[in-house]
Amino acid sequence: MAKSDPVPNPPPAADPAGSAAIDVAHLVKLYKTTRAVDDVTFRIRQGSITGLLGGNGAGKTTTIAMIMGLVLPTAGRIQVLGAAMPEQSADVLGRMNFESPYVDMPMRLTVRQNLTIFGRLYAVENLPARIAQLASDLDLGDFLDRANGKLSAGQKTRVALAKALINQPELLLLDEPTASLDPDTADWVRQHLQNYRKTHDATILLASHNMLEVERLCDRVIIMKRGKIEDDDSPDQIMARYNRATLEEVFLDVARGREREGAS
Repeated sequence: MAKSDPVPNPPPAADPAGSAAIDVAHLVKLYKTTRAVDDVTFRIRQGSITGLLGGNGAGKTTTIAMIMGLVLPTAGRIQVLGAAMPEQSADVLGRMNFESPYVDMPMRLTVRQNLTIFGRLYAVENLPARIAQLASDLDLGDFLDRANGKLSAGQKTRVALAKALINQPELLLLDEPTASLDPDTADWVRQHLQNYRKTHDATILLASHNMLEVERLCDRVIIMKRGKIEDDDSPDQIMARYNRATLEEVFLDVARGREREGAS
């Protein structure tokens, strides 16, 4: 298959006229001489689901940490739900949440106790009823009073999602949300996330290596490599630009340095 010179990256897919849940401009993060994030700019429309893709070391986790106000940027500007981060983080932290199956909750506490603590941190009203609703929605009832340390990996993933939804956030940041889940449960969780987005007009930023999951869930995909944005568009447009049938093929092209096709 003949290759041509790579075409310039397209403009961000977010609607400039829409309301932005996340607005990042010229973001840079240096660790000594390493540029973990290198002049990253994007704007994510409220009510959308955006996939943040890239191999290990691409800068995804650092970018999410800066959006959450957990890591200070070296340069650039971040606005989340209209608030400057990290300076105004106290104004918006109660309206957002984060989920990763790789971040364990206290092992000796039961699921109910863990959710109660996080619910109190977010000042959730009528907390017992909210926990009961999440237990029903995410099928936690059989192990709600079991210690977190005695759960399977898949059960922990569902509990982590329940924790992320405890405050009914407007902005949800997800890191591999269906890791360790069997295909049936993973599909069910994805449907729950889609329904949550629709019913709450929530914005979801999703970091995942599951390309089928990204194709199904995301309106838009941002691909990062070595701290920079490599591409940014809808899944269909990105696959067309690389002349590939799946995002997994595109991901491998980017990771291995293969050029895009000349289609525009």
